[in-house]
Amino acid sequence: MGGRWRLAALVRFENVGMRYGAGAEVLRDVTMHLEPGSFHYLTGPSGAGKTTLLRLIYLADRPSRGTIELFEQDVASLEREAMALLRRRMGIVFQDFRLIDHLSTFDNVALPLRVAGVEESRVKAHVTELLGWVGLADEINARPPTLSGGQKQRIAIARAVIAGPALLLADEPTGNVDDAMADRLMRLFEEMNRLGTTLVLATHSETLVARRPHPRLHLDNGRLLIESPLARQAT
Repeated sequence: MGGRWRLAALVRFENVGMRYGAGAEVLRDVTMHLEPGSFHYLTGPSGAGKTTLLRLIYLADRPSRGTIELFEQDVASLEREAMALLRRRMGIVFQDFRLIDHLSTFDNVALPLRVAGVEESRVKAHVTELLGWVGLADEINARPPTLSGGQKQRIAIARAVIAGPALLLADEPTGNVDDAMADRLMRLFEEMNRLGTTLVLATHSETLVARRPHPRLHLDNGRLLIESPLARQAT
């Protein structure tokens, strides 16, 4: 077999570095290959570069050096339209939610389906079911400014998962909910993963990581270490 053989990766970083302006590098020599259908936690202390890593994956930033491939495409060569198409294959849960304040809970969650051209009867059925699952059936007509932080977070999660993305990036998705709802949301994420979605979930919660073991991408001082649950148990 000629050439260098390698496994397909949904997300591939090769020696990626990232700095803002003239400052020190936030990420240094990051190399990782995330296979389709994988589930990784992203952990590390505040300032370690977790949000920066997520921003590079969802194409909000370009790296200062190194190579990033998403869906087997080199992002450095992507035109604006191609980048937009790649983003449609992702679901993103932002820490600051980024909801549209003048839209109802229903319409915020329905947005990805409507952008994709899904017929309205299916939109109504899917959105109503998912809002019931995340405990927001009674807030279906409410607008974000009237809701709590935990409720907004659940809207953001529902919007991110409603279209069944190939890749889901979640930045502290259980940070504003109680333990029972956090467990329910994790079951939703794991069910999506079983159906084929690749997940990267950033969290500070060691309790969550211990309770539902998955491989861990751990950032410390801008460098990445990949750990398996079995390796953590052995240390």
